Amino acid sequence: MLTTILAAGAAPAAGNNPYGFWEALEQGGVIAWSVFSILAFMSIVSFYILFTKLFEQQKIINQARRVRANFWSSNSLREGAAKLEKNSAYRQIVDDGLQAQDQHAQLTDPVEAHDWLHGSLARSEASINSKLGGGLAFLATVGATSPFIGLFGTVIGIYRALIKIGAAGQASIDAVAGPVGEALIMTALGLAVAVPAVLAYNFLQRRNKSIAEDLSAFSNDVLGFLASNGAVRPVVTSRKAAPAKPAAATTAAPAR
Repeated sequence: MLTTILAAGAAPAAGNNPYGFWEALEQGGVIAWSVFSILAFMSIVSFYILFTKLFEQQKIINQARRVRANFWSSNSLREGAAKLEKNSAYRQIVDDGLQAQDQHAQLTDPVEAHDWLHGSLARSEASINSKLGGGLAFLATVGATSPFIGLFGTVIGIYRALIKIGAAGQASIDAVAGPVGEALIMTALGLAVAVPAVLAYNFLQRRNKSIAEDLSAFSNDVLGFLASNGAVRPVVTSRKAAPAKPAAATTAAPAR
């Protein structure tokens, strides 16, 4: 009797659980492993896109701070461009604007300088926004499809459970626990992959919108500078010394 009780208590400690996660996948066979592999791949790529895009966005945000601090205090766009990092987003806009200005003088067909410069800066801005948006379509796809991929595994698990019930002739727990557990695991995996992907997509989209607004404002400032030959530029605010406190008023004593 004591030997039987000790053996029963030692079984769970040894890890012999027939209804664990990996055991459920083993019972599901090729379909369960395929669904798990697809969802795992989607999750890994989603987090990779999230972290790489965060790095790219933060880099451009840091460039915007440097532009506001130093760029417009320069005497010319070329001098200001020399202060920016090479291959940076704001440097690309300035270089494309200067190149468009040089190209306008070579045009044989008369085109308004404003229209030519505006089109060139708009193309440069659109190119940067397109690079920032790369990979977000994959996040949207993962968020939309991964629950259905998990649901496919759920349907197969329920189907296997029904087959076992039919074969056994009765709905015993030991017959359906494995397939039902597998079905629930597939559902949970689909949601676990979809929710972070949707959150990452919305978060990155919001930051991209903010960056696009800053780029558009900078592009408009560059256009105004080029179209006015440097006469129009943003006002550079600098810290000024605090005004001195006014001296205390002295009242003269009445003459006697």
